[in-house]
Amino acid sequence: MKSRILGSVSAALVLFAPAALAQEDAPAPATAQPQDGQSADGEAVQDTVYVTATRRTEDIQDVPISISAFAQRELSEKGIVGYEGLAAETPGVILNKPSANFNNFTARGLAINGYNANLQSTVAIYIDEVPISANGNSTILDPNLFDVERVEFLRGPQGTLFGSGSLAGAVRILNKNPDLDEFQYSGLVDFGLIDEDSVRQRYNAMVNMPIVEDQLALRVVGFYRNEGGWVDNIGTGEKDANELVNYGGRAILLAEPTDRLSVRLLYSHEKSNPRDSSLISPELGERVKLSDRPDLYQGKLTNINATIDYDFDWATFTSSSTSTSYDQKFYIDLAGTFGQAIPFALDADAYDDIFTQELRLASADGGNWDWTIGGFYFTKRRDVDLNYRSRQDFLDMRGLTGLPSEYYQRAYNYGRSNELAAFGELTYHVSDRLRLIGGLRYGNTDAQGFAEDGGYNSNYLAVALGGFSNIPLTVTPLPVVRGEKAKEKGPSYKASISYDFSDDVTTYATYATGFRAPVRNARAGLASSLDPTEIIIPDGADSDDLKSYEAGVKGFWFDRRLSANIAAYFIEWNDIQVQANRVSDQVQFATNIGGAESKGLEFEVGWLPTHSLSLGLYGSFNDAKVTDLTPEEAAISGAVLGARMAAPKFQAALSMKYDFTINAEADGFFTANLVHVGSFPGQLPNTPGRPTVPSPTYDFTDSWEKVNLSLGANFDDWTVIGYVENVFDDDSITYVHPEAFAESRYGTHIPRTIGIRISKGI
Repeated sequence: MKSRILGSVSAALVLFAPAALAQEDAPAPATAQPQDGQSADGEAVQDTVYVTATRRTEDIQDVPISISAFAQRELSEKGIVGYEGLAAETPGVILNKPSANFNNFTARGLAINGYNANLQSTVAIYIDEVPISANGNSTILDPNLFDVERVEFLRGPQGTLFGSGSLAGAVRILNKNPDLDEFQYSGLVDFGLIDEDSVRQRYNAMVNMPIVEDQLALRVVGFYRNEGGWVDNIGTGEKDANELVNYGGRAILLAEPTDRLSVRLLYSHEKSNPRDSSLISPELGERVKLSDRPDLYQGKLTNINATIDYDFDWATFTSSSTSTSYDQKFYIDLAGTFGQAIPFALDADAYDDIFTQELRLASADGGNWDWTIGGFYFTKRRDVDLNYRSRQDFLDMRGLTGLPSEYYQRAYNYGRSNELAAFGELTYHVSDRLRLIGGLRYGNTDAQGFAEDGGYNSNYLAVALGGFSNIPLTVTPLPVVRGEKAKEKGPSYKASISYDFSDDVTTYATYATGFRAPVRNARAGLASSLDPTEIIIPDGADSDDLKSYEAGVKGFWFDRRLSANIAAYFIEWNDIQVQANRVSDQVQFATNIGGAESKGLEFEVGWLPTHSLSLGLYGSFNDAKVTDLTPEEAAISGAVLGARMAAPKFQAALSMKYDFTINAEADGFFTANLVHVGSFPGQLPNTPGRPTVPSPTYDFTDSWEKVNLSLGANFDDWTVIGYVENVFDDDSITYVHPEAFAESRYGTHIPRTIGIRISKGI
């Protein structure tokens, strides 16, 4: 029995329970510990977990930041195929995911709402060395989590090593490298029944092929998902409208021509096409939505990466170069803005082209000093085509002419953003037990928006809302605009002290800072055509900044049968970037408001009472609210002093795994998981531009619980698992959309799903 109970090293006091396998190719720890789940005298113990969150391989218990780690076997056993499962088992983290490809993490309460339109998320997401969350909008693909070495969730600001957009944390998805010596293959299939009548199908396969023994190998992964829907769209007449089709794969070529040199080439491609969104309107019925056409959040992501490592004995040099293209559709019915009185929708197509380059040098292990230095370059061009439409049958019925098509407004915008930074981190081993760590990143960021030729506007909204008929509409070309460039530069810091009270117990205190890149509004200076007295769209939002103070203890007790990681933190968040919407026409814009504070406690506990039974308890307490605000900031954003952030005050999860023997050839196991998340607001409470008027869309999620169960058996290289997800078919509201334009603004759980997973070679 291999226990996987302590997979999180909360830099904040993380107590991750039965979760994370030791890295297969990790070096033995300095003080040799049994790695097979039992001590020298045969007692059950918890495994040592290795992570690379600091850009070097370390025991998770020695890293002075909050980390939760998940290995492939645990992901497969629990059926974690995307972000939802990671968030459910990570203290202090929630996932705002009301629909496929609509992903925004919130960590430690650092969120104004769960949408973050046109803003960087507060949590950075990386696949290997590739930042995939840099698109700064809600359509962020769920990456496939099959054949990964490990997933690491770093909580707290990670500005020194991971740059902008990581002010609340960073997620690292680390794929398995090719094996140079052995032909391997593995696979996983998952068949389930959702809500009694929709079928879930998931197929995953991997082949590892050595080409030149000990020197060259290729690892290829492919996947396909077809998951039936559970939301009925009464506007289109489609039952189970939100069916998901998702497919793709990756290939990794690894060459190690010498003991010193390693060259890794990666190509990955994923396409995700939900047929409609999963956002619902509870007042219309159970799991029902309304839109005149399917709402589409679709994406296609391609990454090409080359990573070179060279060992100089005294240090390892790493170069990582990545080219990323990301095409996405964001098609949504906006008619809820005017109570469905007229057709009003947005068909937006976005195209991201991103290049990143990182160079770093990390010292060899040994001696009193460990150090890492490096440089980072990031450049992105994002093209966005905004196409606002009516509907041809409505135009014909009202006799409204003069438009070139059903689109009454088109805008062709693009933006450029860049980041250039140098970073370093230094650890001084004062003694075998005491370590001092310092980190610094100095970066330059800029952003600029442009409006291209070919766009136009019209008076459609005013005419249609005014009830006019049988008149030609006026079409006005939109001007070509070169926006003002926003620039920010400055440092991010980290300072830590870590002390080992024993070989198994570590304490630490950490101060760290984080930031996000500035944002420029594509429609800056635009007045409302419906209400000229309303807000003029501002230029944009400057970089916000964050200071975090954290103290924690983590360790093993009772001969490593009990693990406990606990962290307390206090965070000051200033010049907060917020996203708001003008009331009359729902034009989005970004701006800044004064400040907020977040304070809390995170905990993870893992216990192995016997060889057969492992228990885990993890959760967090959080209090995050606006603490600094001028009247002008309140007026433009809808914020008020004391307003809660979009995060629960309390959340927790309890997990259990029981292993048993079936016969001489097979072992069985039973798992149970209970998750609780408290209620929280979906946005700021007041109406932008009308500071004393409560927002009509201000609402809270439900406080909810969800239970998952599974029963499985291991037969040599095969594993068979039967499972029930959302056992009690909970349909609580888990997400509230902050914008008034959407008729269907609420997210809920996937209904009860019963299924079977069969895997080989995992």
